[in-house]
Amino acid sequence: MRFTTFDTSALFAALLALPAALASDSLTLYLPAKPNPFTLPASTHATLSSAGVHISAPLSAANTFVFHNVTPGSYLADIHCPTDAFHPVRIDVQPEEGGEGIVRAWETFRGNDWNNKGEVMPVKEGTKGRGFEVRAIGGKNYFMERPQFSVLSILKNPMILMAVVSLGLMVGMPKLMDSMDPEMRAEFEEQRKNSALSGVMSGQASSDNPLTNFDMAAYLAGSKPKEGGSPAASNNGGNSKNQGVRR
Repeated sequence: MRFTTFDTSALFAALLALPAALASDSLTLYLPAKPNPFTLPASTHATLSSAGVHISAPLSAANTFVFHNVTPGSYLADIHCPTDAFHPVRIDVQPEEGGEGIVRAWETFRGNDWNNKGEVMPVKEGTKGRGFEVRAIGGKNYFMERPQFSVLSILKNPMILMAVVSLGLMVGMPKLMDSMDPEMRAEFEEQRKNSALSGVMSGQASSDNPLTNFDMAAYLAGSKPKEGGSPAASNNGGNSKNQGVRR
């Protein structure tokens, strides 16, 4: 009697676990046409991650990732490939009373809140069952390309541009002066001689030019300029006073 009772209890427990087993579903991830799936390494695989659940699926010959016995829950689907990167996908599997579960997928981004869902991904019916087609980001680059020598990059240097402009002025200004009208040339020469900048540049500044007696150190120190003439004139005046006092 006890043996029969034990068999009945085990059968009853198996019947209770049958809905949970029927609720499990298969999920397929399809690779896009670009990049060429046949060029991906054999180590490429996909994972479904959730709280306490981690399912892995290898790359099949049909360029798909098939996950079997996926229980209801919310998962993060990742494709691990050494040469190319793919967008992660959020997949929600919800149980349904009459048969297979309801599967929905959204594009997701790392660092965002889990409830912040992206664009809804359409369900794809393929040869391996219903699933979703992932979207590729691009190829992975592990090395920095060494910059090549370019003459254009040298010409874009500001110092080179300034040197070219200065050389153009040095070569072009004499030719421009020679092609000027004599009267206009004489007027230009007269204006250049009367300018204060030309006197400073030539070292023959006149005494009336205020730039001649300008003291930059005193100006920066905040001291007031000395009244009267130049220091030489004040020294001559002092000598004359001393000579007048002698007896």
